[in-house]
Amino acid sequence: MVKHIILWTLNPELPEAEKKAVKAGIKEGLEGLVGKVPGLKEVKVNIDGRLDSSNCDVMLDSTLESPEALKAYAVHPEHVAVANTKVRPYTVQRTCLDYEF
Repeated sequence: MVKHIILWTLNPELPEAEKKAVKAGIKEGLEGLVGKVPGLKEVKVNIDGRLDSSNCDVMLDSTLESPEALKAYAVHPEHVAVANTKVRPYTVQRTCLDYEF
């Protein structure tokens, strides 16, 4: 099994109301990939409860069957569509941690 964890920082120029909508879109889009992308077992997107000590805005915590499944997920058309329409246009920084467990 593989954990794929991403932390994003939203564009600080986005108005707060738009940030809320963007976060909801990211959550809906990424969590909706379960059952569509082979090998993607679980997706949780945390968009609420951020403390002032945080230096990012959104967290993706996903579980995949294998390193090969992670590689396939990265280029899967459904995932690419979500990334290109709901994530990349609104984020300025991305941090990733992938590990096997």
